[in-house]
Amino acid sequence: MRTIEATVVIDAPRAAVWEVLMAAGDYRDWNPFIRDVRGTFNLGARPRIRVRPVGRRAMTFRPRVVEEAPPVRLRWVGRLGLPGICDADHEFVLTEMADGTTHLTQRETFRGILVPLLAGALAPTRQGFEAMHEALARLVATVQVQR
Repeated sequence: MRTIEATVVIDAPRAAVWEVLMAAGDYRDWNPFIRDVRGTFNLGARPRIRVRPVGRRAMTFRPRVVEEAPPVRLRWVGRLGLPGICDADHEFVLTEMADGTTHLTQRETFRGILVPLLAGALAPTRQGFEAMHEALARLVATVQVQR
């Protein structure tokens, strides 16, 4: 098992951050890591997600959304081939702080027999999370100013 995690504090209310995260069709306009999403993040959905880790080729997968708890948690699970080969559990957790900011944690836990062999390929994931967080914070700040 291997878990990759990144956190950021976004200067906006949790509902505003959640709104941007759930607008799956807009990812291609702002997200440097998750380059494209076709479909929705509704519970049970299987969106087509295209990611481009730093320094790696883009990959497309179709996870299943297993948790959608507005505006607190979004989680999907995907796999490479059969269960147990390389399963990935991805989640966003949003915590509203007393000062009105939002603490966002993005985490992916990889399990399966190939995970030890994929360590090098998984390494850029954290950089991708961080790049996404920076872009998300900028976008949410822009949306907040426009309101």
